Amino acid sequence: MKNFILTLCSFFIVVIAQGQVFEPVKWKTSVEKISDTEYDLIATATIDDGWHLYSQKVPEDGPIPTSFQFKTTADFELVGNTTEEEGETVDDPVFQMVIKFFSEKAEFRQRIKVLNQELSLVEGEVEFMVCDDERCLPPDFIDLTFKLKQDTADSEQDADANPFAMGGTEDSSQFLEPVKWSASVEKQSDTEYVLVSTAKIEDTWKLYSQTVPDDGPIPTSFEYKLPEGVELIGSTSEEEGKEVEDKVFRMKIKFFKNSAEFRQEIKVNNPNIKKIDAEVGFMACDDEKCLTPTYIDLSYSLTGESLAAGTVEISERSREMSEALNLNVSGWENYEEEKVEEKSNLMIFLLGFLGGFIALLTPCVFPMIPLTVSFFTKSAGNNQKGVAKSVMYGFFIFLIYFLLSLPFHLLDSLDPEILNNVSTNVTLNIIFFIIFIAFAFSFFGYYELTLPSSWSNALDSKANAIGGFIGVFFMALTLAIVSFSCTGPILGTLLGSSLSSDGGAIQLTLGMSGFGLALALPFTLFAMFPKWLNSLPKSGGWLNTVKVVLGFIELALALKFLSNADLVEHWGLLKRELFIGLWIVIGLGLVLYLFGKIKFPHDGPIKKLSKSRIAFGILTLAFVVYLIPGLTNTSAANLKLLSGFPPPMFYSFYDQTSECPLNLNCYKDLDEGIAAAKAENKPIMLDFTGWACVNCRKMEEQVWSKPKVYDVLNEKYVIISLYVDDRKELPEDEKFEYLRPSGNVKKIRTVGDKWATLQTVNFKNNSQPFYVLLDHDMNLLNHTTAYTPNVDEYYEWLQKGVENFNKE
Repeated sequence: MKNFILTLCSFFIVVIAQGQVFEPVKWKTSVEKISDTEYDLIATATIDDGWHLYSQKVPEDGPIPTSFQFKTTADFELVGNTTEEEGETVDDPVFQMVIKFFSEKAEFRQRIKVLNQELSLVEGEVEFMVCDDERCLPPDFIDLTFKLKQDTADSEQDADANPFAMGGTEDSSQFLEPVKWSASVEKQSDTEYVLVSTAKIEDTWKLYSQTVPDDGPIPTSFEYKLPEGVELIGSTSEEEGKEVEDKVFRMKIKFFKNSAEFRQEIKVNNPNIKKIDAEVGFMACDDEKCLTPTYIDLSYSLTGESLAAGTVEISERSREMSEALNLNVSGWENYEEEKVEEKSNLMIFLLGFLGGFIALLTPCVFPMIPLTVSFFTKSAGNNQKGVAKSVMYGFFIFLIYFLLSLPFHLLDSLDPEILNNVSTNVTLNIIFFIIFIAFAFSFFGYYELTLPSSWSNALDSKANAIGGFIGVFFMALTLAIVSFSCTGPILGTLLGSSLSSDGGAIQLTLGMSGFGLALALPFTLFAMFPKWLNSLPKSGGWLNTVKVVLGFIELALALKFLSNADLVEHWGLLKRELFIGLWIVIGLGLVLYLFGKIKFPHDGPIKKLSKSRIAFGILTLAFVVYLIPGLTNTSAANLKLLSGFPPPMFYSFYDQTSECPLNLNCYKDLDEGIAAAKAENKPIMLDFTGWACVNCRKMEEQVWSKPKVYDVLNEKYVIISLYVDDRKELPEDEKFEYLRPSGNVKKIRTVGDKWATLQTVNFKNNSQPFYVLLDHDMNLLNHTTAYTPNVDEYYEWLQKGVENFNKE
């Protein structure tokens, strides 16, 4: 009830304020050391002229009192209550009662007793209300952070400084490397050694133990690559370290400061072994931020030689397997489309800009428009804020794509398959599945989703405006990430060609900037649209219906992300018929809602169904009927209007004669496919595809399914389908380290790693779908091609390849 009243008050205040944003109180925190174990936490409010801040004690039916909440832990305890200055006690003209308040400045103190000398940070929250002689602002909440360990005994800091910014630094261009590793060996006997891994940790940083609680940081871990004749004795031991309440993860965790030593005993039965390799994975944090998990190669010399971390040599087997990825494709000079032309920087930017507009027409971008509309509907009540958030939304979209290119200027080790890895990453897809489910039930009215208050402290001192901008950034980031599955062919080509040309990362940045700018411009307009919606008189009733409909749409879209993860990992949980069946259930639920048979928490009584509601209900019912054949094992199951969204037709509960699209005969291993092509004397079609590739499914179900195309593929080609996002682990004897021309190393661990690298190495492209026609000697039979929805054009491309093969 209290929240409802405060919200209602806030609404009238915003109307009275006519769009102006007030922030008359600014908070700062400081710490005063009283003794070795006692400190005063000081919160100081600076108040603008004409405004006043209320005391912690006010009469009933008065304003909201100032109050403090401290996040207590076992590391300290509160001593007494929070004290305040004398202030002024007057007859308040707004509340018409005698109230104590503060003008210009107010200081509040809370004494604590420290029980753990490692304690360095205390968090709290202040709730307060401010008024002038004419109006009051709604109650506000500000996070407070008190740092106990400073260079001086008394240290002041802004209250809105976020202590938990992930990977943030004072200088965003600074590269942080707070942990440096070295490896050494202690010889115990002729056959027993101790591998010693030593971490030097910079001041204020900490390295976590090998054992941490669930939901904590990434633990330090060691993976030893033992040659035959070497065995581990026990597990890796570590020093005692310290175990305290961690301020970032809010749990008791063991960690190390300044230095840490890890020891692993081994027994060497082969005297010819001179070196042991290992990999250490770890996470480093200070009291304000954590860096992303890092993996470093270590080498231990059993002969006493000094080896630096990260200098593992490539084995002869890995070198041979790296060279085997190069197919030595020839015949490029015969096809004008494949000639590599140097593009000016302006042309790269314009191509990226054009690609951004094309991306708007893909099925992964359009579903984000309802999310954008519904999100800004909640926040556009104030015209100035609505416009500001709309502009910031477009800017954040541009910024994300610009920043996406920067790592390629800093780390040569990043490979051009990174965009595909993001779009098909199982964890990210599961996260977005959960996010979309959360959005859906929020639209249904079961709860309201709000961002953590700590997020808002990182960007601006204006708490109300800041929180909204963080939400805007989150929406922009969501758009950028979830659209990769469809925009990959555009960005992948740009990425592959930029990294393989003289322009390199510079051209990549220009292309990404153009892409982001084009994508941002229309979405800025979409983001401003809710402001027009909210300006309509009494729009609450029908707008709630829109939100509920969006909730059903979010449920349907969530299944796409779960399906991506299922396909990539081959779980077999969400096969095509189950996916379509769940869409049918969701569609029937929407039909029942539109016809008034079911209701949600914020729905009012329906006296009469509107014409638009009936029409939309009939259209939804027709769509459900269209889906029903998708449950069958007939030709009608190919729902061409939905190509790319459901799992492929061969991913089915029904028995399939082939695990290839349309029951074609294809191979998923390169060597097997080439051998079959030679045996059958047919040309080869390399089909670089992906389990989570939307445009791949559209090609298979809308182009390959056409009789004349199907006949050519089935009778005149040997298809080799290589899934670049396949997360299936390679057998141990097939794993290797690929040596790039730059001298950097990429670890080939999965089937997808192997085929994605093969595509990039041979064709300077990493987008999917991507098709190559070859003869048995790896000569091109036609130019390479990608997503080609024009059936006649694709058919002629295939026929030209057959003609060229028959000429040889």
